[in-house]
Amino acid sequence: MKHQVELAHEANNGLDIDVRLLKPIKELFPILSYADFYQLVGIVVVEVTRGLEIPFHPGRPDKSESPPEGHLPDATKGSDHLRDVFGHMGLSDKDIVALSSGHTLGRCHKERSGFEGPWTTNPLIFDNSYFKEILNGDKEGLIQLLSDKALLEDPVFRPLVEKYATDKDAFFADYAKAHLKLSELGGLVRTQRPTSSCHQVSGDYYHLPHIRFWQWLSCCSE
Repeated sequence: MKHQVELAHEANNGLDIDVRLLKPIKELFPILSYADFYQLVGIVVVEVTRGLEIPFHPGRPDKSESPPEGHLPDATKGSDHLRDVFGHMGLSDKDIVALSSGHTLGRCHKERSGFEGPWTTNPLIFDNSYFKEILNGDKEGLIQLLSDKALLEDPVFRPLVEKYATDKDAFFADYAKAHLKLSELGGLVRTQRPTSSCHQVSGDYYHLPHIRFWQWLSCCSE
């Protein structure tokens, strides 16, 4: 999200807040491209919200131009639209369902997206509760978008939703693969992994400032 043009896309409405909060952290790591940095943010957020560890391979170059508008999924459309958007990225049906769990974290803000509310009762914990909630149907205080409900109406998507709702380990395993696949689309990344618990960037090791990400999450939830 380096370019203001992309930040102004309708689907990215409200992300300027996240970009502003993350700016001082990005400045601490100038060796990282913006593309690497924002991918790393997503990985760390999943980890610190009691989720899982996902491998991070640096090496994504920043693009000189922003992508065209309309390349993100529309929350008001169904399964055919999801397959069209994600299929062009080389993602499978399993990947689509697993990645839909991104709705486990955070909430919609009406002034930004036109929708209001969280998907789960604890939107700061990454687990399989998203799948449990959509199977439970509409519930006061929680939101389900048409793109969420489409997972239940599709004969291929629904069995995966039911599987993930009852098997957290299976969900985590599939999510890790799907997240890694999505994060490495369209870029050359290094696949050599560090031998310590630190993250490695161009041969240099550094510890991630997790407390800063917790502060960022708290700000976003208010």
